[in-house]
Amino acid sequence: MIGKHLLSMNQLTAHDITQILDTAESLRRVTDRPIKKLPTLRGRTVCNLFYEASTRTRISFELAAKRLSADVINFSADSRSSVAKGESFKDTAWTLEAMGVDAIIVRHGSSGAPHQLAQWVDAHVINAGDGAHEHPTQALLDLFSIRERFKEIEGLKVAIVGDIIHSRVARSNVKGLITMGAEVTLVGPATLIPREAASWGATITHQLDPLLEDLDVCYLLRVQKERQNEQLFPSLREYANLWGLDARRMSKMKADALVMHPGPMNRGVEIAAEVSESPRSIILDQVANGLAVRMSLLYLMLGSNEGIDA
Repeated sequence: MIGKHLLSMNQLTAHDITQILDTAESLRRVTDRPIKKLPTLRGRTVCNLFYEASTRTRISFELAAKRLSADVINFSADSRSSVAKGESFKDTAWTLEAMGVDAIIVRHGSSGAPHQLAQWVDAHVINAGDGAHEHPTQALLDLFSIRERFKEIEGLKVAIVGDIIHSRVARSNVKGLITMGAEVTLVGPATLIPREAASWGATITHQLDPLLEDLDVCYLLRVQKERQNEQLFPSLREYANLWGLDARRMSKMKADALVMHPGPMNRGVEIAAEVSESPRSIILDQVANGLAVRMSLLYLMLGSNEGIDA
């Protein structure tokens, strides 16, 4: 069983991940129906509590909840919210608790915020990204997307390339991929790979080119310029030259190898436009699969006593 909250990929076994992905596969068939809804979460309330800007994740969770017939509250900590008036994270949590919400999807700029929220409320808490810590639902939709193409994840060779130090996506993906039996290599400049990465179970290297011929998946990370308080590499041009995936580098990869990116992309930096739009890129598949995976999590955590064919 997944448990009451989803805060980290560390809490999921290979069996848990397989259950989530299998359920997502069943639920995705709902989107092919003329009426794209299940009554599973009718009468339930899901809150999207976002302290950081988001498009893909917030909309994906909102649509997932609505496809399962839940009521949805969207809370963004902007100038129109009570946060601008000085309301604390804890007070906001208690306000939502008093309103009787059943699940809170939280994105926060501080690492560990979802874990703290889970101690304050009785509602289910799902981590939608906390600082540079984790983003478990992104990792799950990535695993779903990889399994969709290769059928099995075990034994695949995956390179996660780029801004590892600021990436919650990298941390969650490493944990998920290794749990499912993949071989993971972290690639990037030494300044963008945290010291603790050596304990994650992945191989670390600073050169992309020698890996390309053997890779099954090249997962490119966005250079997070907004999180960098110091100059960690000389220039974006040099970054693109050494670690960016362009058509020349992509041509060295196996014919069935995949290119992935969590979005939004810096085209011309970590990924060239021709690569993002190539047939081996599954970036749009990742976005589409996020809906099914998030439906799966809400279904399993809030309403799995009802059948999918209801």
